[in-house]
Amino acid sequence: MSTAPQVAPDGAPNGSGGSFLARRRNPRRRAGGGSAPRPQRTAVLLVAPTLVVLAVVIGYPVLRAVWMSFQADERVDENGFFVEGGFAGFDNYTHWLLERCGDVACPPGSLGASFWEVVWITVFFTVVTVSIELVLGFWFAVIMNGKFRGRGLVRAAVLIPWAIPTAVTAKLWYFIFSYNGIANQLFNTDIVWFGDKWAARSAIIVSDVWKTTPFMALLILAGLQLISDDVYEAAKVDGASAWQRFWSITVPLVKPAVVVALLFRTLDVLRMYDLPEIMTGGGAGDGNDTTTLSILVIDQVREGFNGAAALSTLTFLFIFGVAFVFIKVLGASATGAEGKAKR
Repeated sequence: MSTAPQVAPDGAPNGSGGSFLARRRNPRRRAGGGSAPRPQRTAVLLVAPTLVVLAVVIGYPVLRAVWMSFQADERVDENGFFVEGGFAGFDNYTHWLLERCGDVACPPGSLGASFWEVVWITVFFTVVTVSIELVLGFWFAVIMNGKFRGRGLVRAAVLIPWAIPTAVTAKLWYFIFSYNGIANQLFNTDIVWFGDKWAARSAIIVSDVWKTTPFMALLILAGLQLISDDVYEAAKVDGASAWQRFWSITVPLVKPAVVVALLFRTLDVLRMYDLPEIMTGGGAGDGNDTTTLSILVIDQVREGFNGAAALSTLTFLFIFGVAFVFIKVLGASATGAEGKAKR
């Protein structure tokens, strides 16, 4: 006589390891009795190696530079021997910010350019180049977003200046703006481009705009391609003109991509080093009219590491402040955070 199998309280036969419903009630339960790791724990374990590498590669050098910035550079005493500089406090910072020092030896600053003068030159390059690149990049992006034969070839050709290494670009434009170069022959002029302040600055601006406008155009093009054609068709049906469609549809919808492009290019130009260094060496004639913050930092490294550490820390704080203000002013409105907060 057969007997019915005994049924567990959860409705499953004994020895079956629990019913399907019981397992569904406790999805984290494992066969061995343990519990599966939480998603947060898994995410931390996956990200931890990257965080450790970033802390070693980025965090330690930053902290080390800050510590060095409070130390004085080695100096020669009255007997001609090198002696340790010791703790300098904020003297390295006051040298650059206020152009004065305390009792310790001042960082020499071999270029002879003041910190605020170089900041102004760097900001000038940033404002002019980024403004021109925004206008040209938007124009190129609108053209590349159109539907015409050979559009893929045009997009590939636009990438060529961006793909050329910056050092090669600098040498290329250096020969173009030389006294016997193409620029003077094309315009029938006798300009010594690297012997005059504004001529040298103009040459650097043209070189930077030529190289990096494609980057701006491609970022804006990515934003344009996210706009549906149905939106423009609906605007046409409502009688909107081409300018109204551009100003009321294209500009607002492409704004997030424009903000990202502006942020990337602004931070890039604030750190510009290779173009002015290769083309002019940081000067124009006998002045320092094309010296940027990065050039000043590198030049100061040759004179004293601790003074350069203070200058690089100030440069880092300046660029970080610009990025913070940039995101606070344009970031929220570009991502729609303000509208969400109001709702």
